[in-house]
Amino acid sequence: MDQTLPAAATTTDLATEVAPLARRYKRANGPVIRLVNRLGGTLEHQLSALPQGVRNQLEKLTAQALEASYGIASRAPDIGTRAPMVAAVAAGAAGGAGGLATAVAELPVTVTLFLNTIRSVAREAGLDPDEDWVRAECLQVFAAGSPLAQDDGVNTSFIASRLALTGSTAQNLIRTIAPRLAAVMGQKLAAQAVPVIGAVSGAALNAAFLSYYREIARVRFELVKLGRIHGAEAVEAEFRIAVTPPRVIRA
Repeated sequence: MDQTLPAAATTTDLATEVAPLARRYKRANGPVIRLVNRLGGTLEHQLSALPQGVRNQLEKLTAQALEASYGIASRAPDIGTRAPMVAAVAAGAAGGAGGLATAVAELPVTVTLFLNTIRSVAREAGLDPDEDWVRAECLQVFAAGSPLAQDDGVNTSFIASRLALTGSTAQNLIRTIAPRLAAVMGQKLAAQAVPVIGAVSGAALNAAFLSYYREIARVRFELVKLGRIHGAEAVEAEFRIAVTPPRVIRA
């Protein structure tokens, strides 16, 4: 007997499965926005106060941090769910304690902590974070929207491309992702630029950012799993519909 579900039933099931992931995705940056509001002003404005030399080098520094963390990640042990948050808070506090100089030095440590957390989420989802395509998906989490904006032209291309990740393709991927992550890290550096006060801001922002990227990773890898059942294109299309605000039609 044919066990194939009718197309309408399959679509309904997919929409039902995608809807909570879309809601989770939309809520992910809420804690960051609330924290930014508590800190006062906008981090975008504070970013303009950074020395021009730092702003010019920020994308390069971020790409270098990504490359270093990408190389370290496969050798790093899984340290559980709580330890990364503790480490991220400590790193943010240490980075802000000495102002801009220590904040810049802290950058690769924080990026590595973020990437290791994303890899742990992949592992929890039943994926092997050492497989090339999963490593690529882990990097792509950094490109999936911004924790500093409610509407930032989010990247809804969540489904794995099974990329054959060579050294050169990994570098190309990092170069593509670096500008978006640099914008986030630059605004964090701006908040950390004032010694002592920056330690508090750095610790709080690191905690908020790590929570954001962990949530985005959970959504991403659940969508990957759904893609294996329903097909990647169908899941991606359904997710895009679910995260797109309804159009307001004026009379």
